[in-house]
Amino acid sequence: MLICLYFTTVCVCVCVCVCVCVQGDGTGVCSIYRGPFADENFKMKHSAPGLLAMANSGPGTNGCQFFITCTKCDWLDGKHVVFGKVVDGLLVMRKIENVPTGPNNKPKLPILVAQCGEM
Repeated sequence: MLICLYFTTVCVCVCVCVCVCVQGDGTGVCSIYRGPFADENFKMKHSAPGLLAMANSGPGTNGCQFFITCTKCDWLDGKHVVFGKVVDGLLVMRKIENVPTGPNNKPKLPILVAQCGEM
């Protein structure tokens, strides 16, 4: 199975990853529910680097976009559901974080994760 993630923006606090099934510009939504779905819970906090959380545009608007924290991001608590943690490959995340960016934090170099094995 080929899994591709396209990074459309890279910020100091988060790396936003947009799946191949959306428009490639941060718009569009897909999920196993065929559309947006509700927030599950806010038990886990954005307390460290390497946490995976759902990107959304407000309550109940989760889809297939997610981000990985690069530092503590407590202002995101209660707004974005943390659902996982990077257990291996933090160096790769740091390399992505340090790619030069242009307007709107768009990476100046293409960033593609493909055939990565376990997700």
